[in-house]
Amino acid sequence: MQPNRKPLPLLLQLFDLLCMELSNWRWSWQVMVLTATISPVLSIIALGSFVARNDAESLHAILAGSLVMSLMFGNLDNVSSRFAYMRFSGTLDYYATLPIQRSLLMVAVVLAFFVLSLPSLLVTIGFGAWFLHLSLTIHPLILLVIPLCVLPLAGVGAAIGASSPSPEVGGGLTLLVTMLALFVGPVLLPASRLPEIVQTIGYLSPATYAASALKQTLLEPMTSRIVIDLVALTGFLVLTLWLVSRKLK
Repeated sequence: MQPNRKPLPLLLQLFDLLCMELSNWRWSWQVMVLTATISPVLSIIALGSFVARNDAESLHAILAGSLVMSLMFGNLDNVSSRFAYMRFSGTLDYYATLPIQRSLLMVAVVLAFFVLSLPSLLVTIGFGAWFLHLSLTIHPLILLVIPLCVLPLAGVGAAIGASSPSPEVGGGLTLLVTMLALFVGPVLLPASRLPEIVQTIGYLSPATYAASALKQTLLEPMTSRIVIDLVALTGFLVLTLWLVSRKLK
């Protein structure tokens, strides 16, 4: 008698994969949370120490950029390393035998790291508002913006980790993507301080839209720009899901 290979509903697949991924970090999650917190906090201290307290535009950019660094680029590096490990340890071969949607594996890995990054997110927001003397105006739409900040470049990390010839090459490519996306566009610096060519190139980076959306839902009044930001981040997300699905065939 042939075993039943009918796939589970997508939500159940995602839940099972998420539980499997979270179980991998049950002995090391404390170190991961600490590491994820230190980087954005030090970024706020370093950049905020050189900015006048009346320069609201720069202070907003520092806090939003530090959040992007934690949410987008921290998860990019983690996901890339995880997929590289799964590829060379044979874990991806095991997942290939399961009746699951391939793109859900990427989403589960990202969600696992996102859950582990939540303490860092809260500490970064609280510490940044205190250190930079900023007043928070949190909009409920931030509950949608935060996941959209995490997923697009995490998908790029999954594609890099799943296709790199070695973990070392994957790490180098991840660092290159991080540097390009972080410093091309108004992420850690306001747009008014950047050359016009850098601002133009920045429209090709999801980090630009992530920083803008975070500022509008956390620090500044909401404008019609939020629609452009959400549409752009969703587009990057769909593109990366498609890319990961091809890489995981």
